[in-house]
This record gives sequence, structure tokens and C-alpha cells, in this order.
Amino acid sequence: MVDTLRSICGKFPGVTEDIKWGADLCFCVGAKMFCVVGIEAPHYFSFKCSPENFEELTERENIIPAPYMAKHLWVSVRKSSAVKKDELKQLLEESYNLVKSKLPKKVQEQLGK
Repeated sequence: MVDTLRSICGKFPGVTEDIKWGADLCFCVGAKMFCVVGIEAPHYFSFKCSPENFEELTERENIIPAPYMAKHLWVSVRKSSAVKKDELKQLLEESYNLVKSKLPKKVQEQLGK
């Protein structure tokens, strides 16, 4: 799962990777996290989503409101099969864009549209 997320997130402009909390790989834009995955098994991963997607996703089996981050509309995927790869790409792009939209305008311009 780590490689899949790296492959998807690495294609977005200005994405950086950082290890936080000892064992979590964070994907960031403008130093703000938009996706995080556990490096060690089990490879749970979390990302930000829209209010509509938050509600729909958390009704699914193996997807829960992300601990400590749910109030900011983050979900945690406990089993990768809960989301198909094409849908995952769309959800991660949405997460990236939601976080990017909160960055200062100058930073957004540097990242491109």
C-alpha cells in the first residue's frame, strides 16, 4: 500500500514526503499533510476529504473517522480493498486540492493550477 500511495501522491505538483511520529509516512503540499500511511504493517492510511465524501466513506466497512483528525474531515482506511484504485486516485487528488486551497495564494501560484 505504501508504494501505491507513493505512486499516486508523487504525481501531484510540489508533494514532499516526511516521516512523522516515528513510523508514519506523510505526503505534504506546502508543508501541510494531505495523506498519511503507516510504514509498518498494518498499512492503515488516512486522508482529508469533502464533507460529502466523509459521510459516504465512513458508512463503509473498514473506513472510519480518523482518530484525532475526524473533526477536520479525515478518514482512516483500515483495509485497502475498501477503496478501489481509481476511486483512491480521485480521493487523494481531492485531499491534495483541499489542503492546497488553504495555502497562501503565493504558495498556490508557485505550485500551479
